[in-house]
Amino acid sequence: MAEPEVTRFAPSPTGELHLGHAYAALIAHQAARSTGGRFLVRMENLDQSRCDTRFEAAILEELSWLGLAWNGPVRRQSDCMGAYRTALEALSARGVVYPCFCTRGDIAREIEGMAAAPQGPDGPLYPGTCRQLSPPERQVRLAGGMAHALRLDVGGAITQLGVPPMHFEETGRGPSGETGVVAVQPALLGDIVLGRKDTGVSYHLAVVVDDADQGVTLVTRGDDLFAATHVQRLLQALLGLPVPRYRHHALIRDPQGRRLAKRDRDQTLAALRASGMGPEDIRRTLGLG
Repeated sequence: MAEPEVTRFAPSPTGELHLGHAYAALIAHQAARSTGGRFLVRMENLDQSRCDTRFEAAILEELSWLGLAWNGPVRRQSDCMGAYRTALEALSARGVVYPCFCTRGDIAREIEGMAAAPQGPDGPLYPGTCRQLSPPERQVRLAGGMAHALRLDVGGAITQLGVPPMHFEETGRGPSGETGVVAVQPALLGDIVLGRKDTGVSYHLAVVVDDADQGVTLVTRGDDLFAATHVQRLLQALLGLPVPRYRHHALIRDPQGRRLAKRDRDQTLAALRASGMGPEDIRRTLGLG
């Protein structure tokens, strides 16, 4: 018999759930319940300017309507900032974090002026401009109160770790058909932002801390986040965190082949419920009947 899985459904309460969210929640719930495990719910509400408690209440009500019961209290990222700051301080103590004073405009102009900008899966990467600043110059800018983010020095992190072969286990299929043991490309997303003035911490850092704190053993999510797994695996190595297994699933799309978004009002669970659909109809529509 399979070991009990601990899974999680982690929406951002910035809008209503749509069919894609329902699929993600049902997949995670099924993986937990089929093994006698635990299904957790987490609100990824770092961006307080966009998150709304009304959406959170609606999300929980619609999960209940789908017949999904979760274990334990709902975890809210806004309640866990201390844990994220501790992780960020640990990375800073290792010397793998640096302040970045670049605006988006600065970065765009820097990339435009490069003969060959570093590329990631979704386009140009941050070119490392502020990584090249001398310590005295950084101190002058910090002392002057210049706004800045905190970025991960991926090259420095790889050097510190001695470039060990890192892997993660993919139990589904990534966007290019990846399955089984996947070799990590730690520099795939470049020097990502770990800390921000507006939200305090980035998604990448918060999610690895959350999954470790909650004992998640299987992360189920859309294949649009497959590339993020590489840098999250690097953060797990740097912080000495356990590594869950992953199951990336195909995204639910509209009849025109576009991935669903919260602006697709006709595909929200609220709209489908209003049209007369029930939970079993939703499952059948998603091929999970």
